[in-house]
Amino acid sequence: MYNWQYNEWPNFRYSVENIRTKAVFFAEELGLVNGLIMALNETEIQETLIEIQIAEAIKTSEIEGEYMSRADVMSSIKRNLGLKGTSVVHDKRVAGIAKLMTVVRESYKEDLSLEMILEWHKILMESFAQIRAGRWRQGEEPMQVVSGAYGKEIVHFQAPDSSKIPMEMKQFVDWFNSGELGTKDRFSASLVKSAITHLYFESIHPFEDGNGRIGRALAEYALSYTLGSPVLLSISKVIERNKNEYYDALKMAQSALEVTEWVEYFANIILQAQIEAKKMVEFTVMKAKFYDYFQNRLNERQLKAMNKMFETGIEGFKGGMTAKKYIAITKTSKATATRDLQHLTEIGALQIIGAGRSVHYELVL
Repeated sequence: MYNWQYNEWPNFRYSVENIRTKAVFFAEELGLVNGLIMALNETEIQETLIEIQIAEAIKTSEIEGEYMSRADVMSSIKRNLGLKGTSVVHDKRVAGIAKLMTVVRESYKEDLSLEMILEWHKILMESFAQIRAGRWRQGEEPMQVVSGAYGKEIVHFQAPDSSKIPMEMKQFVDWFNSGELGTKDRFSASLVKSAITHLYFESIHPFEDGNGRIGRALAEYALSYTLGSPVLLSISKVIERNKNEYYDALKMAQSALEVTEWVEYFANIILQAQIEAKKMVEFTVMKAKFYDYFQNRLNERQLKAMNKMFETGIEGFKGGMTAKKYIAITKTSKATATRDLQHLTEIGALQIIGAGRSVHYELVL
């Protein structure tokens, strides 16, 4: 049986005993992030926010098998934030997911509504002509989550009939805005709320497509809504790293109403996402210190190359900087590139890694 087929649906049961310990760690990491952010100026805070939103937009799409240009996502998010000098992105999929990231983050003070969820879906799926964007799924065909080759398909989950969606979604929204969570501690409550919100929504599966992306957006929104301030993390970045574990945990949770294991699993996802967000903020702090120290010792070419290396974020500049890459970035000669890289090494901005043909340069942070 699926969870929605039980008579007690949607009365999920879970224990919060182990969640309290995770909530303490989550609160500590959140406090560290907020402390680090206080050391940043407005521009640096905005940079960090953009990096987090880029990660979430790219990874939530990759979970669904869609791959997008980081440069396009960055440009689209910056445009949504009203930053000047950004190019127009013609990939409408990118524009949709980027706009969704911004809208979700700005919605944390609002109570959840059916209109809000439908609007989010419209933003996400409007460029897909075959999808009824901003409307619940319809039709008599069962909505199934399936994997496997043709003729050997495995049904992992079957959602409620389309005719039940309006009633199910109203009940979902009512639960979200007034549901008891079994704990008064807001950090524990935020972890539980996020976990159940995601599971509950995915179990209804109210749209033809986009349920996963909207469901993960709702998980982030639930976290911010319960805490009373927007969180700075990417849940999808952690999930994407081990998609199979995520799908297995979700499948198991959708077969029963006792979901303690799921809540603990999802709380771990959130905690890991917060730890990684802290690393990203630390990276921004190191970047700020780097430019403070070296800005008057870099010429225009060197500054352009350093900007390009930092642009890839905490993941690092793939393969490091090489003379060939430096020439391509700065449009300079081989001799000038060699001199510039030598200078950057001598002043301690870059370090040499490897030797011979495999030699490359990494930032010193």
